[in-house]
Amino acid sequence: MIVVMKHGCNQRHIDQVVAVIVQGGARPMISQGEDTTIIGVIGINHQVLPEDLRACEFVSRVIPISAPYKLASRALHPADSVIAAAPKNGVPMTVGGGNIAIIGGPCTVESEEQIVTAARQVRDAGGSALRGGAYKPRTSPYSFQGHKLDGLKMLAAAREETGLAIVTELLSIDQADLVAEYADVIQIGARNMQNYPLLEAAGLLKKPVLLKRGLCATLTEFLLAAEYILVRGNEQVILCERGVRTFETETRFTLSLSSIPILQEKSHLPVITDPSHGTGVASLVRPMSRASLAAGADGLIIEVHPDPSHARVDGDQSITADVFEQIVKDSILMADMLGKKLGNGCLVKPTAAIF
Repeated sequence: MIVVMKHGCNQRHIDQVVAVIVQGGARPMISQGEDTTIIGVIGINHQVLPEDLRACEFVSRVIPISAPYKLASRALHPADSVIAAAPKNGVPMTVGGGNIAIIGGPCTVESEEQIVTAARQVRDAGGSALRGGAYKPRTSPYSFQGHKLDGLKMLAAAREETGLAIVTELLSIDQADLVAEYADVIQIGARNMQNYPLLEAAGLLKKPVLLKRGLCATLTEFLLAAEYILVRGNEQVILCERGVRTFETETRFTLSLSSIPILQEKSHLPVITDPSHGTGVASLVRPMSRASLAAGADGLIIEVHPDPSHARVDGDQSITADVFEQIVKDSILMADMLGKKLGNGCLVKPTAAIF
């Protein structure tokens, strides 16, 4: 449930409500806006009674939260969350609250030369951050699994060269501290969206988490997965719609653009899309990027490769640096029309036409 305080309440009034919540075995979550202060009651099987809260001075009303996800709910957190990743001596990436992040890079780190080249291309195009997989979950056990620790070191070299924040995937609990040491944003992939121990481990890390929607997950299941991270104390969660499995055969997955406004209506967390996995077809990435931003997406994560025809993984859906640059320019134009901005202080001029 949430407690809405009356206008003019002070810290003493807030402390009184917090004391009732703590005594009842729950955890308070305070959200202070310009005009209204909201205090959430978070906990399982707590003994906090609505009448005890209503009896507190300066309490306006007590409202139950019907959604099964509490911390991810906009009812508890009305304002948009803004997530920032700031590499040391690098370019900070900001997403949410009117900031659009354009993340680019190869599916997999193949060599230091490849990832540094890709990072330069993403930086020069005006991208917000570099993506790249050091640990790769593959359907076949015989496929390339990534360079692992060496891949993380290659990503670090690319960050040192370009200043871009690094987005890379975490696959297992025992890798958590190692990946967090190198990554600026930790990705939880679609296959692990409901790996609850892994989500809890990510919730204990002090790094932003980019959570991808599962291949067959409902939006409620998606938000509950985010709740596992939030409830462990990590409030820096970015939701990523990456397409779901349907009967369609022309695309790898179906990019569900309607999920963007639905998620933003229900949750305060930033929502980005992955038009690369969402289509699986390089020629569709740019139009679906535009469509995502038009639907209100807070950003994009796109597969960009220096030489897509020779990529070790997902070459069919990887775009070239030239196409990525056009997408960034599209994004600047669309952000301007929508009253938003690119969340990295991008200086690329919007000279390209959208269509």
